[in-house]
This record gives sequence, C-alpha cells and structure tokens, in this order.
Amino acid sequence: GGRAEASKVRNGMLKAFVEGRFTVGDDDAAARIVTDAGADVDEDGSVIALRTVAADGRSRAHLGGRSVPVGVLSELSEQVIAVHGQNDQLRLLRPAEQRAVIDRFAGEDVGRPLAAYRQVREEWLAVLTELSERSNRSREMAQQADLLKHGLNEIDAVAPEPGEDVELTEQIKRLAAVDELRAMATEAHAAVSGAQDGDPDAPGALGLVGEAVRRLVSAEDSALRDLVPRLEEASTLLSDVGAELGSYVENLDADPALLEKVLARQADLKRLTRKYAADVDGVLAWAEDARRRLESMDTSEEALAALALRRDELAVQLVAHATEVSAARGKAAAELATAITKELSGLAMGQAELEITVEQRPAEHGDRQALAIDGHAVHAGPDGVDDVELLLRAHNGAPPLPVHKAASGGELSRVMLAIEVVLAHA
Repeated sequence: GGRAEASKVRNGMLKAFVEGRFTVGDDDAAARIVTDAGADVDEDGSVIALRTVAADGRSRAHLGGRSVPVGVLSELSEQVIAVHGQNDQLRLLRPAEQRAVIDRFAGEDVGRPLAAYRQVREEWLAVLTELSERSNRSREMAQQADLLKHGLNEIDAVAPEPGEDVELTEQIKRLAAVDELRAMATEAHAAVSGAQDGDPDAPGALGLVGEAVRRLVSAEDSALRDLVPRLEEASTLLSDVGAELGSYVENLDADPALLEKVLARQADLKRLTRKYAADVDGVLAWAEDARRRLESMDTSEEALAALALRRDELAVQLVAHATEVSAARGKAAAELATAITKELSGLAMGQAELEITVEQRPAEHGDRQALAIDGHAVHAGPDGVDDVELLLRAHNGAPPLPVHKAASGGELSRVMLAIEVVLAHA
C-alpha cells in the first residue's frame, strides 16, 4: 500500500512484485474491504493480493483477481499483516490503528456519526453495485425481454385454452371418420327402432318387444302376464336409446370445411408446442412464467434514473456523516496530542511534541468508492474518509515527522506508553 518507487526494482529487472494469500473472516474488517472492492474470495476463504512496481515507477495493484486502487491494498494489509521488530507495538503506528486511537479517545462524538455513516455507506454501495450491474446488463436484459414479449405475443395471438389440444384430437378423429360413424349409428338405430320405411320385415328391437307385450298381455297364464312390466321397461329403455341414436345421426356434421378449420387450429397449437412446451397446458405455464419474469425485469430508463437518484440522495447523507466524523476527529486529535505531549514530559522527553493530523484521503483514479466532498473526490472507506497520522517533533526546532521515523526504539516505547496512559484516563 505504500508509494511506488522505481528504486524498489533491482537493477536490470523489469519490475518488482510482492504477492500474498490471506485468509479473511466472514464478517471482519478485512472481509468488508474485500467485499467492497468486488474481489473474488477462493473457496477456502482466502484471497490473493498482488502489488507490482515497474522499472519506470508505474504501479499496479490486484486483489482477488481484480485491479484495485493501491489504497485498498493498504487498508487490507493494515488488517491482516503485523510487523514484529524491536517493538511489537509497531502495529499501533499504522494509519488504521492511529485512526482507531483517535476514535477511542473521542468516544461517541465519533462513534455516533460513524455508525450512521457506515449504515448509509452500506446502502450506497449496494445501490452503486445494482446501478452498475443494471447498466452492464441492460442490453442483455432488453434482448431477453424482447424474446419473452415475442413469445407472449405469439401465444396470445393463438389464445389456446387448457386441454384444447386433446379435445381437438378427439374432434378430428370424429370428423375424419364421419361417414363410418353415420353408417354405424344408422344401422344401430334401425336395429333398435326399425327401418325408417316401416318395412314389416325389419321391425327392430323396439317393435319386437312391443309385439311380445301384445302377445303376453292377454295370456291365460299369470306367469306370462307377469313378464309384461319388465318388457314394457325394456321398451322404454330401447325407445330412449333409439332417440339418442337418431339425434346423433342428425347432428353428425359431415362439413369438410369444419374439418379443415379444426385441422388448421390444431396446426396453430402444434406450432406453439414445438417452441414452448410439450402440450398446450405447458405452453400456458410458460406464458405465465414469462409474464412474471417480465414484471421483475425492469430495463426501462426510469428504473436506472430512480437508482441514480437514490445514489445521489445517499451520497448527500454520506457526505454529511463523513464531514461530522472528520470534524469530531479533528477536535479529538488536538486534545489528544496535547494530552500525550504532557505525558511525554514525564517520560524524559520534555522537549518532544506530538502532533496528530486528520486529512481526507484523496480517491485514486477508478476508485468505485469515490465520494465528492467540497469539490474533491475522496475515498469513502468503511471507517470514514480520513487518514490519521501521528507526527513527532523530537526537540525544539526539529521538523514534525511520522512517529516511527522520528523516534528511536526506546522513544517509540515511551510514546506508546504515553498514548496508553492517556487512553486509560479518557
């Protein structure tokens, strides 16, 4: 995460690089940094970070297979790398840890607006991601929507009914065999009701039963007369069957035009079943699903405009919270620096003076977390927009330098002790 310097590249080499694989938790600071950067985490929960510096001083940073601003690697390394040297408290001298010192000292003055900032930032990033994805997928989604609309228009034009394909198949069978069916029904009607011309030699079952009734009704034997009601019941049943057969013959349609019309309708349905499903019921189910997908697939400019408006609204809120956090940190930094300087005077560093700077971190080119504050693009990280740095003026007339550069090992220990004492009494 440091500044790129061509001097880091060995003479004769084209570039220098450093690469590391780090394991991140499910919900820790490192995981949030990786997620916000859009980096890919491997199945084992690890992520690869890579920094290269070319011989001409140009630098590139990658995280999880994605190109990221160098500042993202700086934020990640502060969470996952600890440097152990003369003083194991070196970790506390990192910018993120120095910022945490300020926040701890400030308490709720920073904690309250920082919590609000993080809440708004989470939604802001989600809207940025959705807006980017919708914009990138707009053409693809529009093509899918066109295909779905075309299919629905084709289905609506035919307007199939549930089970219609099965009904048409049966109707076509009847129409195709109408002559055979008429002959069968006519013969059956004649067998039941007799010949239409009244031929006495072909009385039909109904006539024969009637003749039997006439013969038995006046029989001397009661056993024969007892059969008459049953024969009359059979006559009634045969009469009903004969009437139904006659009606069937009369209503049997032999219109060739109707058969042609039904066949054309069947062809329309088959065209749909070849494209969308195996039967008409499946086609109707596809249409219902397509309508649901279209409702959820909003590719309109209005949807993108609404997201952009929400992004801008959240950015305004984010700026307000970030500004409040920065102001609280600046106030706390001045108070903390004075208190630490006072403690140093009792630790044999009477001429030393500690300064704490709070400055907004500029956003790098291509930073997806860039936020405009007072006309400047700053990096809106998970802990705000500020970089905090502890500077030490070792003696009168000395320039203020980063504390780890201005202090010896022993002095560094005393500075850290002074910090801990002040925080303990905060």
